Parts: sequence; C-alpha cells; structure tokens
Amino acid sequence: MTNLKLWSDSFADGDYLAANHVLSAAYGFGCDGGNQSPHLAWDGAPAGTGSFALTCFDPDAPTGSGFWHWVVVNIPADVRSLALNASGTAAMPAGALETRTDFGQPGYGGACPPSGDHPHRYIFTLHAVGLKALPVAADTSAAVIGFQLHFNSLQKTSLMALYKH
Repeated sequence: MTNLKLWSDSFADGDYLAANHVLSAAYGFGCDGGNQSPHLAWDGAPAGTGSFALTCFDPDAPTGSGFWHWVVVNIPADVRSLALNASGTAAMPAGALETRTDFGQPGYGGACPPSGDHPHRYIFTLHAVGLKALPVAADTSAAVIGFQLHFNSLQKTSLMALYKH
C-alpha cells in the first residue's frame, strides 16, 4: 500500500502562513493579506484513485463548528499539484471544482482569526477519492462535501499551518 504525501513550497507543516496567504481587506474581516492560495503538491496515490479533493479548515474559529476556507473537489487523478494562487484562475486544473466555503462562495479564503486571538490552525487535507467526480455542485456546502468525502476517500493526508492576527 502506498502512503499519500502532501507538501507545500509555500509553508512547512506547523509553520506560520505568510501575508500573501492571509485574507484580503476586500472580505471585511479585518485582515489585509494577499489572499493567494498556497502551492500544494502530493504523491503516493493509492490504487483506485479516481480524483483528489483538497480542503482547508480552521477548527479554532469561534463558530462552534470551525470554518471552511477552501474546498476543491474532482481534481483529476493525474494531477499532482496546485500552483501558487491557482484558486479562481486558469491555473486550476481542468475539471477541478471549487465549492462554497464558509465565506459563502467558492474559492480560497485566506487565514484571518480574530485580532488578539490565539494562533489558529489551518488544516489542508488532501483526499484520494475513489470516484472520478463527487456528486456535488459549486454551491454545495462544505458539510455535505465532507459527508461525501467520508464515504468515498481511499486515503487522506494533511498539512497544518498557523496564523495569528
């Protein structure tokens, strides 16, 4: 059995995110970053992988249910990376679908914990999915996608980044 591995040229596991990955002022949450999705790369997909899915989740958000910052599904099985700032651009692999986050729209929304709060964890999780495409749409909630991933993932792996505002 292979072991799925995930890494980034944008941050090391457990390190702080740079300002270019922090939410931009346009969102109105009090941060002033570049809102660029980080570079992510992977290898070691298990046999039967039909596609990949990537999520970014902040379990420390003061919501009672965390906060979904990025959800990408249906990444073709032959793709092994997402380029820096791929979200919402032509650099996103053909066939990949960015779905609604807790910001209310598809696409990457950078880190932005409340000012003065403890460092928040941003968990980037890659799923090797046994289906070519999950039965979801761009406006499907992250919770429903999480349900689909629970039952259709062959393997998953994560990287964690931190940010404090």
